[in-house]
Amino acid sequence: MASLWRPLPLGPWTCRVARTWHRCPFPGRLPCSHAEPSNTKLTRPDYPRIRDVKPFSEFLTDTFRRQHDYLRISVTERCNLRCVYCMPEEGVPLSPNRELLTTPEIVLLSSVFVSQGVTKIRLTGGEPTVRQDILPLMHQIGDLRRHGLKEICITSNGLSLHRKLDSMVEAGLTGVNLSLDTLDPWQFQIMTRRKGFDAVQRSIDRILELNKAGAGIKLKINCVVMRGVNDREILPFVEMTREKDIEIRFIEYMPFDGNKWNKKKMLSYSEMLEIIRAKYPTLQKVQDHKNDTSKTWHIPGFVGRIGFITSMTHNFCGTCNRLRITSDGNLKVCLFGNAEVSLRDILRKSNDGEPIDERAFEAMKQLEMDRRRSLALPDQRPLGLAPNELELLDVIGAAVKRKKEKHAGIGELEHMKNRPMILIVPTRASMFGNIPPRIQHLLGNGLLPNARLTQPIPITQRRLFSQSYQYLKDGKEFAKGPRLTHVSETGSAQMVSISGKDITSRVAKAVCTVRFSDKTAISLIRQNQMKKGDVLGVARVAGIMASKRTPDLIPLCHPIAISKASVDLDIESEDTIKIVATVTCEGKTGVEMEALTAASTAALTVYDMCKAVDKAMVIEGLRVVLKDGGKSGRWEMD
Repeated sequence: MASLWRPLPLGPWTCRVARTWHRCPFPGRLPCSHAEPSNTKLTRPDYPRIRDVKPFSEFLTDTFRRQHDYLRISVTERCNLRCVYCMPEEGVPLSPNRELLTTPEIVLLSSVFVSQGVTKIRLTGGEPTVRQDILPLMHQIGDLRRHGLKEICITSNGLSLHRKLDSMVEAGLTGVNLSLDTLDPWQFQIMTRRKGFDAVQRSIDRILELNKAGAGIKLKINCVVMRGVNDREILPFVEMTREKDIEIRFIEYMPFDGNKWNKKKMLSYSEMLEIIRAKYPTLQKVQDHKNDTSKTWHIPGFVGRIGFITSMTHNFCGTCNRLRITSDGNLKVCLFGNAEVSLRDILRKSNDGEPIDERAFEAMKQLEMDRRRSLALPDQRPLGLAPNELELLDVIGAAVKRKKEKHAGIGELEHMKNRPMILIVPTRASMFGNIPPRIQHLLGNGLLPNARLTQPIPITQRRLFSQSYQYLKDGKEFAKGPRLTHVSETGSAQMVSISGKDITSRVAKAVCTVRFSDKTAISLIRQNQMKKGDVLGVARVAGIMASKRTPDLIPLCHPIAISKASVDLDIESEDTIKIVATVTCEGKTGVEMEALTAASTAALTVYDMCKAVDKAMVIEGLRVVLKDGGKSGRWEMD
């Protein structure tokens, strides 16, 4: 065995416990937990000879001959931020723990993919650092390095990353993608609804500090650029690369369920390049690697680099080598695809359908050891592979073979059903109550003419004001005319009783516009030069806060536990800002008033912050454009 090892020149740190390459994760790169200064040269095995290299797995090769050697695993749905464009302030409904992958299941799936040629694993979320056992999980995945895994990376918001970095590096961490959309601490608090900018900065500084000690962590900062929100911060982000070994990656705003994507918000790759070139005309293109997702650029004299992820305008599907496993164990072969297949359910067949915990995992490993011993198999593969590995590979291979040549483009992508980046339960029209979706479809299209119904089918109308329910039964119509529900028969004001109503999913959307008398205000807003600060950011937060105080302002409104409120402000032209407020809840009454309050308050905030430069601006067009849920079903303004 000793003949297979060769000298390896290292730095001043070696492991005094093992004094071998495989026991100390990064000798020569930084002090491990049992390190001491030494000039000893450690050794490591020679790399396999070329003729011994196996062909890449057919299971991970699609019909376009793309080889998928990069696996992204979501390890949690939870997040410790509440970004206004991503999550409601109170969080989102989470899947039951039973439905999520356990640590042994993540390790088992990782080992299956590594055995087939995956060389890079990235842990994502949610926010992966909030998972309680993230460090033991990373150490177990790190053990797969002796079986071919080369890179272990993590995508994080950086809020608590700095406290766990040292142990992660010992586990084998090679790369960090840190999500940061603003360099302004106040704007950070507005966008995330949390304080924490300083903690994120500590994570960045700690990575750079570890790299000076030899950790070799590739640090990339991902910034989603949205027109009118943070596009003015492109140049400050670029300036970070002057003296820091960082790659700043600007991401085109992409559509996912729940993020209210709007083409007008998207700043394209070419537009971002123009902004940067205007200040840094010597900007140069860097040769990209085959499977890079970003187009990389460099400013001569700067230490770091700049990248652009151009999923919307210049897709990189032709060289895609990525597969994704969601936190509930579904395999996604394309980030923008809506097709998923459950690996969790197949994996749990070996444990009678139950989640695989540590005890079951150890039992599986013992069975595998006994099997290898009885067959005299060499111990060259990860211990603890799933007993039904072949079934898993058949399903994985079939899914990979169905992968399309490229995803849809602008004009199609925003209309496709897909997961939100953070789990957000979509609201559903409740016209047919609990009738199964397939039957709803048949009823709605008149395909069951002979179906015997014990209750009348509600026929909903497009209408703005409340009105009593209408039915059609035996060819007769039963209806009461429109009436003001908050006025009693004697003409006095009253609060409507909702005690007899069912709890359903409800949503309402309201819009309005702020029209300026000239272009001055819009120009200052885009440059963030208003004396009172970030107009769009403050107005967005004001609208969200106001929606939750509606019953305090409108006397006959019922207090409602809002499940989500969002306010979007778009600069539509050189003199107009459009405001769209969307409110959802699970309750007994609608949220139209909450949506109207949010939109109007956002508009009033814009007025307040801009009146010093334009006293002739006009707020106009406040109206509800969509209402869904409850007995009256869905209504939408034409």
